[in-house]
Amino acid sequence: MHKLIFATNNQHKVDEIKSIPGINYEIISLKEAGINIDIPEPYNTLEENATEKSSVIYKLTGMDCFSEDTGLEVEALNGEPGVKSSRYAGEGKSFVHKDSIGEKNIEKLLFKMQGIENRNAQFRTVLSLMLNGTEYKFEGICKGIILAYNKGEGGFGYDPIFLPLGAQRTFAEMDMEEKNRFSHRKKVMDKLVDFLHNSTEKNK
Repeated sequence: MHKLIFATNNQHKVDEIKSIPGINYEIISLKEAGINIDIPEPYNTLEENATEKSSVIYKLTGMDCFSEDTGLEVEALNGEPGVKSSRYAGEGKSFVHKDSIGEKNIEKLLFKMQGIENRNAQFRTVLSLMLNGTEYKFEGICKGIILAYNKGEGGFGYDPIFLPLGAQRTFAEMDMEEKNRFSHRKKVMDKLVDFLHNSTEKNK
């Protein structure tokens, strides 16, 4: 089976991707590929950061790979925290909502949302695929609202305060199968899977 390196150190993201059916590629994380680096995200857009990460790994390994950058974009805050979602309350490597970094990110967002009636928000993922030296980009969006308090113990990041449109439970209250019905990451991966499938068929 053809291998695709997922250019991330976030195991939660790797687990989400691997749970999606229909991927006829072996998805391996940076750790599984024996790569022990933190790739910087120096740019002000999800698109540029996604390109940076996939380009770095492709240049390093010469292997097909993909990366993604995801942001929570809150309408009333002009798109904040956006590209700074994982470091909204300060720099930090970890982004699990039960640790201090994740909790501080949520606390800062809820503080800024106090008294605001418009709770509309969206998770947006931009994926950069490096395939045979050429870059392809895909986007996935999940719309929803920001709750005023945490609900649920699962997931990571802002999952405990994000209620997807059409759902009755936050991402943090869902198991992986339920989350994949709404997830921005699932939507972008569906586009990736379709693209890879079509590319494989053309090359037969």
